[in-house]
Amino acid sequence: MAVAEVKLGLIGLGTVGTGVVQLLQHNHAAITRKLGCALRLVHIASRSIHTKPHADLGRARLSTDPWAVVHDPEVAVVIELIGGTDPAAALILEAIKRGKDVVTANKALLALQGGEIFAAAEAHGINLGFEASVAGGIPIIRTLREGLAADRNRALFGIVNGTCNYILTKMSEEGEEFDAVLRRAQEQGLAEADPSFDIDGIDAAHKLTLLAMLAFGVRVPFAGVYTEGIRHLSQTDILFAREFGYTIKLLAIAKDEDGAIDVRVHPTMIPRRTLLADVGGAYNAIFVQGEALGSSLYFGRGAGSLPTATAVLADVIEVARNRGVAGGLRVPPLGYRWHDLRTAPLRSIDDLESEYYLRFMAVDRPGVLATIAGILGEHSISIASVIQRGRSEADETVPLVMRTHTARERNLKDALRLVDQLPVVQGKSVFIRIEENL
Repeated sequence: MAVAEVKLGLIGLGTVGTGVVQLLQHNHAAITRKLGCALRLVHIASRSIHTKPHADLGRARLSTDPWAVVHDPEVAVVIELIGGTDPAAALILEAIKRGKDVVTANKALLALQGGEIFAAAEAHGINLGFEASVAGGIPIIRTLREGLAADRNRALFGIVNGTCNYILTKMSEEGEEFDAVLRRAQEQGLAEADPSFDIDGIDAAHKLTLLAMLAFGVRVPFAGVYTEGIRHLSQTDILFAREFGYTIKLLAIAKDEDGAIDVRVHPTMIPRRTLLADVGGAYNAIFVQGEALGSSLYFGRGAGSLPTATAVLADVIEVARNRGVAGGLRVPPLGYRWHDLRTAPLRSIDDLESEYYLRFMAVDRPGVLATIAGILGEHSISIASVIQRGRSEADETVPLVMRTHTARERNLKDALRLVDQLPVVQGKSVFIRIEENL
């Protein structure tokens, strides 16, 4: 039976929550025409609802207590936008228990506790939308779950953290070092006061956990995602990457190879001719390789109030439509029912076979290159090319840079431990993985 309106409860009135309110008001008529009924915010909860200025919230009830929204019998759809795991997990599970559909942007919660939440939603016949949890306004969740449902995805490469992409873009374009660009990003509000969550790759790993489950239909524990950030990168690496014909991006990579799942987040050198190499600033992009479709790229703004709010409201619209369908639940949140997701071994990063960029700060004297090359050779690592610069008068060490042929990471790490012990090598050697097939 058609309804005149679907009543919404909003928990969280920060950047994204404010965008949701604005879009609901600005696009009210268009949404009503598309949906055949109105969406109405009837209850909003925020800790600062009475202490901070905010836009006109209409006739919605206002509260500082998020539980009031979940317990409100008038609310049919709960929109959770407070982030974190506590109390977000309990709020969502209680909403599901009470028969309310849920829309969330909480990638950390779903990556860490998604199994319990997805299973609960399916058990209670509840719609759970989480498009906004990955890549802001890019509809990648819906694309993987439905648009590519008939294909068999083989690999996925994502630039899914705008802060890191902004930093690496500015380092490349303006020649500044990491610390200086990070400070500028913080001043502009593009990076948090404590940026660890972004620059150490944790945010991207949360998102990759969800993307891999959607892409391959497998259960992926967040703890199994290899995660490495960008703190150690320098202008030296940016410049040598360019000389080799590459650019450096923080990539979220997932591959389904021979029954094993490869999931990792780390700085990666990719050819400058590729589309992903041109994704700059705070933009996001996800590159998918499928057996039938081949390669496809999804690009757009990965964060921000209105871009992310469009994803939130797209889920709300879908949920509202599903409420008019017999049974209510049209598509499981991950495209598969939770108990139908297969289990597969996760490949250890030490078993990765890749080409590598290596940088050593070495004393400029005869025989050093031969010594390092000898250690690499003893560990089955073949050198494809070498760049060595002459030293300056102020420093007797010079960067010695190599590009390897395909090697096993375990062997590389064993070799680098020995190289780092050489008296002619100063500091810790740097290596960056290379992805050619994009």
